[in-house]
Amino acid sequence: MFVELTLIAYIIDKIFGEFKFLKHPIVFMGDFILFFEKHFYKDSILRGAMLTISLLLIVFIITFTFDYFIDNVFILAFLASFGIASNMLYESVKDIIQNPQNIKYLVSRDTQNLSQSDINKAAIETYSENLSDGVIAPLFYLLMFGIVGLFIYKAINTLDSMVGYRNPRYEKFGKISAILDDIVNYIPSRITAIIISTLFLSKKALLHFSKYGKLHESPNAGYPISAMALSLGLKLGGDTSYFGVIKHKPYFGDGKKIIETSDIKKSLDFQIRLDIFLMFILLVCIFNPFSQ
Repeated sequence: MFVELTLIAYIIDKIFGEFKFLKHPIVFMGDFILFFEKHFYKDSILRGAMLTISLLLIVFIITFTFDYFIDNVFILAFLASFGIASNMLYESVKDIIQNPQNIKYLVSRDTQNLSQSDINKAAIETYSENLSDGVIAPLFYLLMFGIVGLFIYKAINTLDSMVGYRNPRYEKFGKISAILDDIVNYIPSRITAIIISTLFLSKKALLHFSKYGKLHESPNAGYPISAMALSLGLKLGGDTSYFGVIKHKPYFGDGKKIIETSDIKKSLDFQIRLDIFLMFILLVCIFNPFSQ
């Protein structure tokens, strides 16, 4: 297990966030996906599989090479920190409190006519879901498989975010990407829900997040959202407009439906608990005499 690497990478992200003077690896992945789609797109599962395999192979070769030739945990941790979005996620959601109009940059739903309550709800849902995709899942794969595992995960996640849609263009082309994303997020999403419930000391959330989480059309996204809703006494989800069409979605949680700005602050209060918890667990693993 890559415990020291994971701890240092997490600390680097917490202190520095994104290094904006460097091009992010996700941008390179996105550029490759756009290039492949532009030149080789075909409405077929096979062509989408070719995209997925080619990107994962490229990412594997590059990260394996870095891992093989760089024998310095701090350099590897610096590289790994690009795959962790804890700092960026927190700051982006916190910004919604002062600048609610910026919610349009965080969600795919229609935002023009959202009420303040809807904006607050969208911010909390985004924070909850991306605690899994942007924090816990990357740390999980970094801890288990090093930078190779981390960036393979990020490549799958990027593929899903760009081509993993159920629409006429991507239903077949993005099918493999979407299936892989569901698979790699299965364990992290549930770990995230357990951590949220536990750190909020919510027995109700711990016992019932699965009941609500499985109602989501995604096999994973509903679990951390439900855990956050139950922990804060909120009712998230519900009918949502996408591209001018109302999509009927279930509710997650059984609390109040009017979401206030103070509820965003309460959800963000989770971050300091998460930081302390993760660093404590990783330090215990490093200095555990029984692991020697």
